Amino acid sequence: MSYYSALGLDKEPFSTSPDPQFFYRSTSHVTALKRLETAIRLRRGLCFVFGDVGTGKTTLSRALLQSFKDESDFIFHMILDPAYKSEFQFLLSLVKMFDISAPLKSTMDFRDALEKYLFQKGVEENKTIVLLIDEGQKISFENLEVLRTLLNYETNEHKLLQLVIMSQLELLPRIRRVRNFMDRAALKYTLNPFDEIETREMIIFRLAQAGCLQPQAIFSEAAIRMIYQQSQGYPRQIAMLCHKALEELVMRGVKEVDEAIMSSLIVEEISYAK
Repeated sequence: MSYYSALGLDKEPFSTSPDPQFFYRSTSHVTALKRLETAIRLRRGLCFVFGDVGTGKTTLSRALLQSFKDESDFIFHMILDPAYKSEFQFLLSLVKMFDISAPLKSTMDFRDALEKYLFQKGVEENKTIVLLIDEGQKISFENLEVLRTLLNYETNEHKLLQLVIMSQLELLPRIRRVRNFMDRAALKYTLNPFDEIETREMIIFRLAQAGCLQPQAIFSEAAIRMIYQQSQGYPRQIAMLCHKALEELVMRGVKEVDEAIMSSLIVEEISYAK
């Protein structure tokens, strides 16, 4: 029996999958989301969201998609892994993603077709095309140049491609090598880990979203403090620790995750990390 059904929950509360339903809106994440929405609606062009591993960039990207789900004038395309080996491979992927069917053989053909597509959608049809790239630290220098070229396509009023790049900070040195790329960014934002209050709120929020009738009663305050100290406020680490804690509740047949349970789990975590 899965632990969430044993605890009277409807769903898994601490999955590390990027489900927008379990997106806890911390101050940092809400600010990033609102600023991204504004930049996209104003067609400002290039946006960066930086953050360490596990700060919630992928979940934020899904929440952004969710924000526009009922608006047909916005067309989103998403790249989950931009580690293309060549400019040709990257351009070919974009052409297929945008469903461009013209006969194409060279990188010049690809560029021309993409430009025509963006003008048709953005000017003739008045659509907003958004390319959302996750794991941006994997983009090669060569393909950053491709993106810079795509950002050149614009009208007098706005950019024809809205480009959102979610990345770890290691991308920054590569970006700075691309001429006139960083200065074009309408948004540069860094996601921060949660503080202790936000850690507690995230845990309670996720339990409530999963159907828990008394989410405040599952974790003691001491246990939450230990989760915060061990995770340093990183959402993915918080979720993983809470998942293990609920499994432990079921195995022990008790109703609250207390300091003793968290101590044993953290000792186990530390032993694996050595």
